Amino acid sequence: MEMPVVNECDATDCAYNQHQACHALAITVGEPANPRCDTFTTATSPAGDPGAVGHVGACKMSDCGHNVNLECQAPGITVGYQENIVDCLTYAPA
Repeated sequence: MEMPVVNECDATDCAYNQHQACHALAITVGEPANPRCDTFTTATSPAGDPGAVGHVGACKMSDCGHNVNLECQAPGITVGYQENIVDCLTYAPA
């Protein structure tokens, strides 16, 4: 199984975001009530591998239609702001 790609990330204040692209090797999505990007972090210098494209390593949103055994099955996701919270915008309740 291939990890889904983070196609776009609008969280430009995240240390892993460079030019609306995620450069974390793998992100984790979800908390009990919200499809939040748990990998989001701010820092004074860029983080991640500038040559890498971010992927979804784990998703804790078991009620998402793309989720099978806490693994995302979407071909790719979009990350962005939902009411001042950085969320997986591809999240779709099952």
